[in-house]
Amino acid sequence: MTQKQAVFGLMGKRVMFNRGRYNPTSDAVWLAAFAPGGVKSVLDAGIGTGGVALCLMAHNPDVTVTGIDISQNMLAECAENARLNARAINLINNDIITWKTDQTFDLVITNPPYFKGTPAIHNAHHNADLTQWTTGCLRRVRPGGWFCTIVDAATVSEVISKMHPRCGDITIVPLFGAKNTAERVLIRARAGSHGPTVLHRGLAMNCDAVLRDGLTIDQLLTTLNTL
Repeated sequence: MTQKQAVFGLMGKRVMFNRGRYNPTSDAVWLAAFAPGGVKSVLDAGIGTGGVALCLMAHNPDVTVTGIDISQNMLAECAENARLNARAINLINNDIITWKTDQTFDLVITNPPYFKGTPAIHNAHHNADLTQWTTGCLRRVRPGGWFCTIVDAATVSEVISKMHPRCGDITIVPLFGAKNTAERVLIRARAGSHGPTVLHRGLAMNCDAVLRDGLTIDQLLTTLNTL
């Protein structure tokens, strides 16, 4: 059996990670690629080992990123991954649902703990109430700022129900694997806006243009619309 390498890469190895308790997957790449441009301050809620944040910084090197997580072990690994990529991330050991702060951000981005059942060995935040999680994230978005997430398709209603009264310009992109139904859904919205909701065509979860070549979702959709 071939031993797994201690370090692995995402986005065509533009972002590198130490193999640890929880190893970022394509969800992190997709979510980072879906983030809006032009933001300066970012909160990654449930940052884990830094997958979303570091992929986002590969797209937008000038952003200032703060990450919050309940797991000190995850934050320690995130700090190591940040050093591996020569990035600086402000890390906070707290729970986004109960975090008491007046700080707000241009973008709050989150790959939330939508998994249900017995927590895995990496001690990620499982079985969270996604309505509370979404509410906690939205509290930290400045007026006119953005909220951006990726969720399992079965949990979309839990997130949308909390976004709708507070957000507009909602953009939804389903992601498809081998099944005929969507497996993941990307959702992006602007706080305080009354703009319409846009539902895009589905994209393949194994799309090399995003996962390997580092295109953003907006760039990919623009390319598809010109074909």
